[in-house]
Amino acid sequence: MSNEISLNPEKTDHRLWKNALLVGARRQGVAAWQLDESLDELAELLRTAGGREIGRLTFAMQRLSTATFVGKGKLEELAARCKEDDVEFVVFDDELTPTQQRNLEEATGKMVMDRTGLILDIFATRARTMAGKLQVELAQLEYLRPRLRGMWTHLSRQGAGIGTRGPGETDLEIDRRKIQERITALKKRLEKVERTRGLHRVGRDKVPLETVSLIGYTNAGKSTLFNKLTGADVLAENALFATLDPSVRALDLPDGGRLLISDTVGFIKKLPHQLVESFKATFEEVAASAFLVHVIDASAPGVEERVEAVRAVLRELELDHKFVLHALNKVDLVDNPLVIERLKSHLPNAVAVSAVTGEGLTELCEMLETQQKLTRRHVDLEIPWNRQDLVDRLHRGATVVQEAHESDGVHIVAWVPVEWMPVLEPFAR
Repeated sequence: MSNEISLNPEKTDHRLWKNALLVGARRQGVAAWQLDESLDELAELLRTAGGREIGRLTFAMQRLSTATFVGKGKLEELAARCKEDDVEFVVFDDELTPTQQRNLEEATGKMVMDRTGLILDIFATRARTMAGKLQVELAQLEYLRPRLRGMWTHLSRQGAGIGTRGPGETDLEIDRRKIQERITALKKRLEKVERTRGLHRVGRDKVPLETVSLIGYTNAGKSTLFNKLTGADVLAENALFATLDPSVRALDLPDGGRLLISDTVGFIKKLPHQLVESFKATFEEVAASAFLVHVIDASAPGVEERVEAVRAVLRELELDHKFVLHALNKVDLVDNPLVIERLKSHLPNAVAVSAVTGEGLTELCEMLETQQKLTRRHVDLEIPWNRQDLVDRLHRGATVVQEAHESDGVHIVAWVPVEWMPVLEPFAR
């Protein structure tokens, strides 16, 4: 019997859920403006998923209800809003437990999802490669597994739409065992994907060119910067999680050197743990990088919080030891120059850039060159004629500064990777 889990068309009428009521809780220590920003981001996630915000319900959280997340009075208010307004489903800005989600659906008569479910739904529409699709399905099934009990009748009553994309459901008697079988199969396939990617990285290492990963908050302009630097045509749109599958291209530096640049998935506040776990194969590209370029939308409200959200993910991935350059992007949208100065004062190795206008890109490339040279050594070599393989290798993976053909061989001055030194030292002049 196949482990595939697919949507049963007989259980749905395929009417898309559109109108959503957003619910946000202001916890102790959280300012009202911070909650507003978080809900604005949730609304943008909703739009990316194809939904529409028709209202918000916010409240100051004094004590978390383990049964319904919100207290009795706020639950009654939520149920009333669902009846009075044209609400088709409810989205909470915080992650709900399976019990809370079920109880809220029973109390409101509406589908209820949380930020995590919404992000997973977006990822289901963004994955293009086989690896991306496998990782998304794994994350969704890990999220779905504890939520099986009691959800099927509600889903069949409401129809299909946001929150039901991706792996889907077969029928009422689907159980955790089948979900677990599929999860196990997905993990095995992803292990094969990672082995293949590892072989690709080994192949690149033989060149070798250092790989630099662009990281950053979602919609910070990573893909636009990636395209501007490399001349690639990776999808770059003003939308959250436009990039899901990593892309790698070569970047020619002004001094004649080369780097490989990797464009990766964007991070976000409250990034679901399921995604961090499921996307380890994608994050391996970041782990294998020589250093990182943190692309920051300098024009975004709450930019410092976004910077910290990215750092938190790096800590979770145990990659916070990596050297980081900070590219303060979208400087063309920043009216107050003090904003850039404040960011530079807090962020080391920072440069203001615009991936749209090209401002600051020369300085960014110079910083990339400087950092690359810290991983390289300057050599003056005399390569004999019978070692043309070394000459070819230097042209592929080093920065050749000077070359002259002489009677005994080829005289080459170059910047080479540190790990090449044992091979090249016998030919030093």
